[in-house]
Amino acid sequence: MLMTYFSSVTWESWGLSSQPVIPDRMPILLDDDLLFEDLAGPRITTVINRWAQELPANGCPAPNSWETYVRVVRDWTLFLASRGIQLFDTRRELRRDLSAYAVHRACGPLKERFAASTWNQHMSVLSLFYGWAEDEELTTAVPFTYKQAVTAYGDQVRLQSVNLSKRRTPKPHVTIKYFEKDFEDTFLKGLGGLCPDGSEDGLYRGRTTARNSAVGGYVLSSGLRRQEFTYMLECEVPRMPPRRTELPI
Repeated sequence: MLMTYFSSVTWESWGLSSQPVIPDRMPILLDDDLLFEDLAGPRITTVINRWAQELPANGCPAPNSWETYVRVVRDWTLFLASRGIQLFDTRRELRRDLSAYAVHRACGPLKERFAASTWNQHMSVLSLFYGWAEDEELTTAVPFTYKQAVTAYGDQVRLQSVNLSKRRTPKPHVTIKYFEKDFEDTFLKGLGGLCPDGSEDGLYRGRTTARNSAVGGYVLSSGLRRQEFTYMLECEVPRMPPRRTELPI
């Protein structure tokens, strides 16, 4: 399946009575034989192209997004075709292949794998496509299952449909990057006013370098969360023993 981009340049020489209504830079899908229909009627590429041309009127005005949306549906169509399933097949067949597609994008070849956020984007696009196809009476079967979820914002409570094919994504607080082991040493030396090689940094203008380094080491060794450290009280820090011990504290 090939993809090109529409351009209305020199449309006057095409023998048309008026300029085509297809937006410039709109992706156009074609089969390898460059035909849009055959004896069986319009091909599936024609249906996808029709959906794509309506994207600007359906909340997607950006040309870069048109290409992304069309690629999502094209890749899904090719995956179905490789298993002998049609884009508008029965719900049972579509559900089975959606499961295979999920495994392929999660555990398949590295270059074919999707992060959870990318997978969810693809599912949103496909959900929009099948919703449009249902409205146009092109199909009665979709590969997705939805549930009703309650959302609350202030005093407003409403129901919304949730696509169960989407993956759970981590919350922002679990995506914090942690120091690699080799960077911890550099971090502590920086707090202590030292260069990476351990020599004194002549440009350092801070004070209480020993305390700064000790506090940094405490945070790294104790696993304090950022909020815990921010609001930590002096009384929560254990006192040092009255005498020096052989074991580090």
